[in-house]
Amino acid sequence: MKERHQIVFLIMLFLLSGVILRLGYWQLIKSSELKISARDQYESSSIVEPRRGEIITADNYPLVVNRPVYNLTAYMPHLSETPSLITKAVLPLLNFEISDPAIATDSVKLAQKVEELKKEQENAMLDRMNNKSFAILARSLSVEEKATISALNIAGLDFEESFTRGYPEASLSAHLTGFVGRDELGNPTGYFGLEGFYNRELEGRTGLKKQEKDAAGNPLLIGDYRELDKRNGRTLKLYLERAVQYIAESELKKGLEIYGALSGEVVVMDPKTGGILASIALPTYSPDKFINFDPYLYKNPILANAYEPGSTFKVLVMAAALNEGAVKLDDECDICAGPLPLDKYTIKTWNNEYHPQTTPSEIIANSDNIGMVWTAQKLGGEKLLEYLKKFGFGEKTGIDLQEEITPSLRENWGSIDYATASFGQGIAVTSIQMLRAVSAIANGGLLMEPHVVQEVVGETTTVIKPREVRRVLTPETAKTMTEIMIASAEHGDAKWTRLANYTVAGKTGTAQIPVQGHYDTEKTIASFVGFAPAENPRFVMLVKLREPQSSPWGSETAAPLWFNIARKLLLYYNIPPDIKS
Repeated sequence: MKERHQIVFLIMLFLLSGVILRLGYWQLIKSSELKISARDQYESSSIVEPRRGEIITADNYPLVVNRPVYNLTAYMPHLSETPSLITKAVLPLLNFEISDPAIATDSVKLAQKVEELKKEQENAMLDRMNNKSFAILARSLSVEEKATISALNIAGLDFEESFTRGYPEASLSAHLTGFVGRDELGNPTGYFGLEGFYNRELEGRTGLKKQEKDAAGNPLLIGDYRELDKRNGRTLKLYLERAVQYIAESELKKGLEIYGALSGEVVVMDPKTGGILASIALPTYSPDKFINFDPYLYKNPILANAYEPGSTFKVLVMAAALNEGAVKLDDECDICAGPLPLDKYTIKTWNNEYHPQTTPSEIIANSDNIGMVWTAQKLGGEKLLEYLKKFGFGEKTGIDLQEEITPSLRENWGSIDYATASFGQGIAVTSIQMLRAVSAIANGGLLMEPHVVQEVVGETTTVIKPREVRRVLTPETAKTMTEIMIASAEHGDAKWTRLANYTVAGKTGTAQIPVQGHYDTEKTIASFVGFAPAENPRFVMLVKLREPQSSPWGSETAAPLWFNIARKLLLYYNIPPDIKS
């Protein structure tokens, strides 16, 4: 009998221990999870999305705005119809946009694709309603779709307002603005251009609402209510002007057609502030339908692609030599009478014409490669490299766009490397680097940091002040170099394109394209860089065309395009002529 009592006692002790351990498990180990589960039963929470900041031009035209869209939601305890009846009623009211032109232009394929999408949507909606008490049935519905679904008057269906990006100017500034996509968690995030660079300013802060509810899911009037206010994103106001951007884009489109170029770029900057007044690269893409375009188009080639600048680079090397006093205006080149043997190479001029005893101004006007080698030799390799760095090559410009690269300068330099660099060959730059460097001449020798945004506007406004990077040239050298560039524009290889009644300082460039260790003998990059009016510049501008078919020369393609744009900009800015007829 005693043994039986002991066995019963042990069994009871074992069971009691099990109960205690189980209670300890739930109270100590799983308590946090139970609290969350319990809270979910009596508390509802909802995220309040902020409105993303807009992007506007300097003259207050919208480039990027927010368009309202709606998510269709269902709260199952309140549904007045069955899930199957709801899907049958809602699906015919949804628009299924097909962006693939191969499908959209084929009526049979289009009908098949729409039916396929409808079936996928139907299955998704049924699955969500059958497995959750609350579900989002469809996303990004238009105002019209919301209105037609609301007219069904189905209890339990509701809408959450959200916003998507709208582009009133279409693809006018796609490379500048970038686009808004989704990150790995499905949250809206800016990519490329301004959307990527200023994402934290534009996105704002998400809000949160929490409220106690009863068993049926209705809010308790006397229950706890907490709210974290959302903060809408801030608006970006640019230096860019809508009319200037439109002029640049329309003229570049014409230029690509006239000269048969594969691609082209125009970037216009205020040399005094570094503000980007216009920036366009073609071909481009539509930021609201970016998914339909090849991703290689997303990056802005003006700051994300490197190229050899060719003869436009000569003005920088000459400016460095004049600034150091290595050459003077009345010095004469003593090696310019013919081709120049150097190491195992022979350097020639672009047109096989040679000009003995030529002066620095004539070297630039004639775009003389031999004269530039002479200039570089006078300057010296170390000083040449020093000025390349002073002009900003080998470093990022600091422009406020996301995808900027910087081609690195070579580590080991030989005599042939210094020689070819003097006329813009064997050295890689970006368009924005080249434009900024020349703008230092236009700005009296001061190198500025380029910027697209001039103000970030919100509860408080942040003004992005012009930033001076460094002095590269003395004011006297900048003035002398400006006069040389005026002579180049008026008497050089592009003199036939010059503007009447306005002084322009500029230089053409024709660069061969390196491919697999050598230069293509037929394909070129044609460019022209300059500023106007020369003595008090309102703008500095770079025009670049890749592989023009009508002529390989910058003087016959990029230069006339540059002057066409400049003529319209001078009229737009109402700048009076500075040459009396």
